[in-house]
Amino acid sequence: MTPPITDVYAREVVMARVGHLIRRKQREIERITRILRGLFDPAQVQAPEPGRVKQIILIGPYARRPWYEDSRTIEFSDYEFWVIVNRPLFTDERCWRRAQATIDRELGNRCAVDVEIYSKSDVRAAKAERDTFILDRIEAGITLYRAARDAPLRERDHWEERS
Repeated sequence: MTPPITDVYAREVVMARVGHLIRRKQREIERITRILRGLFDPAQVQAPEPGRVKQIILIGPYARRPWYEDSRTIEFSDYEFWVIVNRPLFTDERCWRRAQATIDRELGNRCAVDVEIYSKSDVRAAKAERDTFILDRIEAGITLYRAARDAPLRERDHWEERS
């Protein structure tokens, strides 16, 4: 069984960023964000430096402020998250297996979760090439976590996740 994933900041920080959604969806998004942060496993690939999640963005209809609940979405949610990591090496799906398995196990019957992983260099290239597909989604998305702004996982909790 996977130990609980805890962060320094209160869960309400992420939930407030999606305050336009009903409480259940806020909790689901907060939990997925916490799983993505806590179960990112850069040790699965050989790297000359530590892997870091730089940003987690909610993309799609749930990121729109004028979002509304309808009969189709009341029971089942379809979330899309984009995760930006510090190096292209950490986009490898091996780094994300534990996170995806935990999301599927904990939320699988209530929602579908699509996670796309990009590196900082992917985003820089998109800016240089004026790739509107990537840039428009990042612009329209809700940043749930940004390493430069939000608290890191506590060292003790990070270590517990690895054991």
